[in-house]
Amino acid sequence: MKYSELLDSGASTSELQAYLVDSELVTVTLRLPRTMRESAKEYANLNGLTFTSLVKQCLIEKLTKKD
Repeated sequence: MKYSELLDSGASTSELQAYLVDSELVTVTLRLPRTMRESAKEYANLNGLTFTSLVKQCLIEKLTKKD
C-alpha cells in the first residue's frame, strides 16, 4: 500500500506513523548550507537527538499532520 492510498483510506495518525517507520533503511544525501546543518545538529543535541533522528521526526510530523 502506498502513502497516498493510506491518506485516501482515512488512516489514523498512528497507522500513518507505523507505515512510515516500518520499512528498510535507505541512504539519502541532503545538500544544506553549512550553517543550517550545524544549527540543526546543535538543536538536535540539545534535545537528546541525533541529526538523523531530528530529520526523521520532522518528516513524520509533516507526513502525519491532518489538514
